[in-house]
Amino acid sequence: MIELKNLTKKFGQQLVVEQASAQFQKGQVTAIIGPNGAGKSTLLSMAGRLLNRDEGEVWIDGQELVDWDTKALAKRLSVLRQANGLTLRFTVRELISFGRFPYCQGNLTADDNHIIDQAISYLDLTTIEHKYLDELSGGQRQLAFIAMVIAQDTDYVFLDEPLNNLDIKHSLQIMATIKGLAHELNKAVVIVIHDINFASCYADTIIALKKGKIVAKGQVEQVIDAKVLGEIYETPFNVIEVDNKRVCLYYA
Repeated sequence: MIELKNLTKKFGQQLVVEQASAQFQKGQVTAIIGPNGAGKSTLLSMAGRLLNRDEGEVWIDGQELVDWDTKALAKRLSVLRQANGLTLRFTVRELISFGRFPYCQGNLTADDNHIIDQAISYLDLTTIEHKYLDELSGGQRQLAFIAMVIAQDTDYVFLDEPLNNLDIKHSLQIMATIKGLAHELNKAVVIVIHDINFASCYADTIIALKKGKIVAKGQVEQVIDAKVLGEIYETPFNVIEVDNKRVCLYYA
């Protein structure tokens, strides 16, 4: 389990995240939602040691984050950032192989290649594994980056807005993959996401931020509620049931 205790971050005089506490459990997808500027990515970056915190604690399996050796942490926690610009030209397979670096430092073994093959197969990338990233669509590239995270084979997976600029087909494929990582492979997957309907239909737990504070958290039915969402986003919501899933309608 990962536990966040009272995380706080300021940029200059601006308080971006304030006293945020949460838990991320294995076998569950946790979605972090909220308006633009709510502090979602900042919270995830502090939890993943990509950004220094001003206050608070992060515990991973009973050990404080600052005490983790970098190589050991890379075998326990993988992070996919919001922006993944690469200036070098890699094939899909070469990119995915970077996920094995914490284990082999670039000298791939037969076991490493087997895990890479599994990641490629899991995301149905076999037909494009030897294509270069700049030859792919945005959705295919994003799937390749997620396959790299899968190849890293960590218990904890952080994904910062992995659906950015993706069409419906690829968004659905990625969300189904994320759910499979948690439910089939028993990983704790934490995703920053703007689409609250994807959060509602694919997450087990939802954390909602507003102006740097966690204002709601719990199971889907506790957060995907017209009154709760209306207060978070300051707009009217109508929440309906479709195939036992809560779907949000919002309008001006």
